Amino acid sequence: MDAVSRRSSTLLLILAYAAFVSLGLPDTVFGVAWPSLRREFGLSQSSMGAVLATGVCGYFLSGLLAGVMMRKLGVGGLLALSSAAVALALAGYSLAPSWTAFVPIGFVMGLGSGAIDSGLNGYAARHFSVRHVNWLHACWGVGASIGPLIMTAAIATGHQYRGGYGALALLLGAMATAFLLTARAWATPSFEPAPAAGEARPEDASFGTALASSRVWLQMLAFFVYTGLEASVGQWCFSLMREARGVGVEAAGSWTSAYWASLTLGRILLGFVVDRFGPDRLLRAATFGAALGATLFAVSSGVLGRAGLLLLGMSLAPMYPTLMARTPGRVGQQLVHHAVGFQVSAATLGSSLLPALLGLLVAETGYTAIGALAVGLSLILIAAHEALLRLKPT
Repeated sequence: MDAVSRRSSTLLLILAYAAFVSLGLPDTVFGVAWPSLRREFGLSQSSMGAVLATGVCGYFLSGLLAGVMMRKLGVGGLLALSSAAVALALAGYSLAPSWTAFVPIGFVMGLGSGAIDSGLNGYAARHFSVRHVNWLHACWGVGASIGPLIMTAAIATGHQYRGGYGALALLLGAMATAFLLTARAWATPSFEPAPAAGEARPEDASFGTALASSRVWLQMLAFFVYTGLEASVGQWCFSLMREARGVGVEAAGSWTSAYWASLTLGRILLGFVVDRFGPDRLLRAATFGAALGATLFAVSSGVLGRAGLLLLGMSLAPMYPTLMARTPGRVGQQLVHHAVGFQVSAATLGSSLLPALLGLLVAETGYTAIGALAVGLSLILIAAHEALLRLKPT
């Protein structure tokens, strides 16, 4: 790789890190903005679901179509357009005069965020090492931690949620500009090995070809189960500890925060060892670690159960980025762009449907359903990953 290519590669890597931070910024602010929104528009608590639902629909749809859009716009063009869409949606949240105007903006927000997620992950899976992919996803956690602070500062200084969303819109607008200015560089395959003499670089497969691949469906299953497990435990562990196990409010909240923190910390720490340990061996260890952590959390209400919660978080930490990084080797380079988008859509469904299903189970059978579902999902995750390991490399 010559000096120009190295500089271009370094620039894109730095930009990718910044982009993952920016992707996390708006994802965690709605809960902070919600009390202000509710007061301004005179809403009931149940109204929150309308925005969440429109966002999930947009995210899911953009993941399905990401491969098609990348073929038409290129990675840089898709990232620029989708970042601009998120910036416009955030500006729309800031300026919306009524709740009926606010709700549909969630669909645009989901479309843009899902396309950024798919575009960045597809590019990272093809061009960056597994170590960097883990660290990129840790940067999402950094953004997800900073976003609520920005919204809180806006509310505390009297600018309310409108000021918070306005600030985020400016940051995402700057990201869109950066993508637009570097659009050609994203199209340069500086990380890919050159084809052999007389050999053409393979073209991306069609949408239908990707959807017909059993390898792609196995990867989708792994993402669906993984995100469902992560989100279900994250959303319900506080209720289990507080309502069923008698843990105090502050302690239950602290352990819930520790669970989410373990995901970001795990991605940072495991990023140092994944290249040496090997991604497949790391994923296998992680799936079994998640099953052990889920079991401890399910059966013990004391120290072992809380240790199991942290073990579960640490074990889940490398799964999303490492599964994403292994996508080219498991489905083939020609299917990557479509497969990554499908995986993002499957992950979106898992993180929204399975916690909702768990809520129904809790209502019917009690809080023991939380641990039981966590153990069941962890075993399915082991089975899905072991099936992927038995596939011959593409």
